[in-house]
Amino acid sequence: MIVGKRARVPYSAGITDRATRNGATLTTAHPGMPHWHADLNLSFAHAAGRTWLAAKAHQGPLQIQKTLYPEGPGICHVAVLHPPGGIAAGDRLTVAVRLGSDSRVCLTTPGASKWYRCPRGEAEQRLHFSVAAGAAVEWLPRENILFDASQVRMHLDVELAAGAQFLGWEILCFGRRASGERWDRGGLHLSSSVSRLQRPLWRERASVTAGGDFATSPIGLAGYSVSGTLVYAGSDIDARLLAGCREAAQGAGDARAAITTLPGVLLARYLGHSSQDALGWFTSIWKVLRPALMGVTANTPRLWAC
Repeated sequence: MIVGKRARVPYSAGITDRATRNGATLTTAHPGMPHWHADLNLSFAHAAGRTWLAAKAHQGPLQIQKTLYPEGPGICHVAVLHPPGGIAAGDRLTVAVRLGSDSRVCLTTPGASKWYRCPRGEAEQRLHFSVAAGAAVEWLPRENILFDASQVRMHLDVELAAGAQFLGWEILCFGRRASGERWDRGGLHLSSSVSRLQRPLWRERASVTAGGDFATSPIGLAGYSVSGTLVYAGSDIDARLLAGCREAAQGAGDARAAITTLPGVLLARYLGHSSQDALGWFTSIWKVLRPALMGVTANTPRLWAC
């Protein structure tokens, strides 16, 4: 969720900043270090063949650009922005999206999310999607770049009503390989949950320590610096559609990639050294799933070409 450069807003050394939000107390994790607590809440509605942004509220540096309709009025496209330019120790970003019945929304980000080194604290991102009956949401962000010594927590929570659909992915780059930086220090904690009618469809948790055995283990990252997961949830995937996804997603090069299904869920995994290859691989799967399950041709967001 990156645009621009991170603003430097210093706190006085030795002073603890406290504020109350929604009944919770927020405390500056490390006095003297700039940090952000940001919330973005979006609600969408649908009627007469049109989806629109019905309500928006934000606190801190999370915003959206204007709603766009490159595919017509039925699907609302939104770019989520985080103007500071990076996520640092003490930052807490929360994005909550609610879709009314039959609404269609596609959300993306204009660039990579950069997770800076956090030698004295953690940074956190929480995503929550609530999808009403007949609605569909797509979460198609650019990659996450984990700088060396970053401490990251990422949470995904999706609640689906009957007939609702979710398709999303996350791409993780461990270190900055192009500049010779490895991810040798720090940690990553992941928590993902997708439920339908309050029953879990898919849940996953992971805790990765930089420089640990998981980075090189064949049942872990296997020495690769880029990892990605695509999740579709909402309906069963038949054998023919699964085969179509696998055929379209061929050509991952020296990367490792696989697609499988669970009841009501399709999962695709990528391990390699290129975030662009991961994005391209996921996009090829999306282009098969979207018309088959959502009834709409998949056109790559123009924002990615900027």
